[in-house]
Amino acid sequence: MQSRKVVITGGPGTGKSSIITELKQSGFTCFDEISRDITLQARQNGIEQLFLTNPLLFSDKLLEGRKRQYFDASGHIEPLVFLDRGIPDILAYMDYIGDSYPKRYEEACIDHTYDTVFILAPWQDIFVSDSERYESFEEAKIIHDRLVDTYRRFQYNLIDVPFDSVTNRAEFVLNTLNLR
Repeated sequence: MQSRKVVITGGPGTGKSSIITELKQSGFTCFDEISRDITLQARQNGIEQLFLTNPLLFSDKLLEGRKRQYFDASGHIEPLVFLDRGIPDILAYMDYIGDSYPKRYEEACIDHTYDTVFILAPWQDIFVSDSERYESFEEAKIIHDRLVDTYRRFQYNLIDVPFDSVTNRAEFVLNTLNLR
């Protein structure tokens, strides 16, 4: 039996990674966001923002990593795993910047489906820019809309996570999955 794959997504600075950290501390298997690692690796090679410099190369690396996470999650012995973002996020970001992408991106979304998707809306009170997050809060709102559009295009029913403390947001996720 394959593990259920649960995605936690949302625009930049919405609290996804904080919820993933909280879920890890509660003993759940979680896969971290990989875009920061790709960005840091590119910086070591002298490219400040790979996504802005070469969005398709950045997205190819993301696609490869997220497909790997998908298969790793499928092979876990736990009945449920959480992922910080899913494959459709890649298309949403490419749509956000107005760039095209190969058909294999859409095929990857069709071939690698998730069981449940939680989405976090932009929240001004917790939004912070940093060296890997170049987007403004206004841009984060637009990215959120692209994420919603993309996941719906692939027939996902998105579950909105309410604004609250990290602990309460993680509890909301677990309660919604009937794990508490």
